[in-house]
Amino acid sequence: MTASLVPFAASGVLVATGVTLLLERSLVRLLAGVILLGNGVNLLILTAGGPAGEPPILGRSDPDRMADPLPQAMVLTSIVITLGVTAFLLSMVHRSWQLTGGDEVQDDTEDRRVRLRARRGELAQAVLDRQEAYRRMVREQRAELARLEAARHERERREAEELEQRILDVNVDLGRWLQENKDEGLSTERLAERFAEAQRAEDVSKEGRQERVRELRAEFARREREQAERERHIRRRLRTRRREARKQLRAAIRADRERQARAQDPDLEGPDPEEES
Repeated sequence: MTASLVPFAASGVLVATGVTLLLERSLVRLLAGVILLGNGVNLLILTAGGPAGEPPILGRSDPDRMADPLPQAMVLTSIVITLGVTAFLLSMVHRSWQLTGGDEVQDDTEDRRVRLRARRGELAQAVLDRQEAYRRMVREQRAELARLEAARHERERREAEELEQRILDVNVDLGRWLQENKDEGLSTERLAERFAEAQRAEDVSKEGRQERVRELRAEFARREREQAERERHIRRRLRTRRREARKQLRAAIRADRERQARAQDPDLEGPDPEEES
């Protein structure tokens, strides 16, 4: 025997309508949704239980023709539970009408306060994370500056040692050259000319090294200025973010106070700004 699809379709419509009404704020619609949902589930259970049969009583009916007693027991239990829930919701509707003159369910002020505290905690944690990131970046940049400073000192020390070694080598070469020229029998004027040429060559080399040192110092000063400018920019950006976070906290506090005032004074109640947005 093939089951009809009409009871299943009717059960689906009842369940869908009941769920839709359960999502409403009105207690009367909520009550109607509970009733429709219960009837739809009961119809589904009876339809899924199979066709009708003889009473499920041993000794009076053939076991092969007996109806399944489980769906009937479940439907009876569901009817009792639905009746109890309906009575409870009716009492809630009556009490709500006595206290507020309506059946609309308002937002709980404590829930709003908890949500606001959670939002404040998220903002405070975000500010702390940004501060920690800024401190970590400053530490890294200071370590980089210290490393550059140490490298500059080491480079200057090596250049000074190389310069001293070159001076010693030049003095040794000069003494050897003078001795060789004396052995060759050159005149004093000729020796003075060659000495002046060697001195000029040494001066040119020394000026080149000094120019290199000045370039390195200028490069280091430029990097220090860039680093200082970067740190100032980061500090300004952090101050801006702190001000924005404080503004958001103040706005959230004002909104929470307004919601509390509306919740305490029924004359001020109106739509929630968050719901409108």
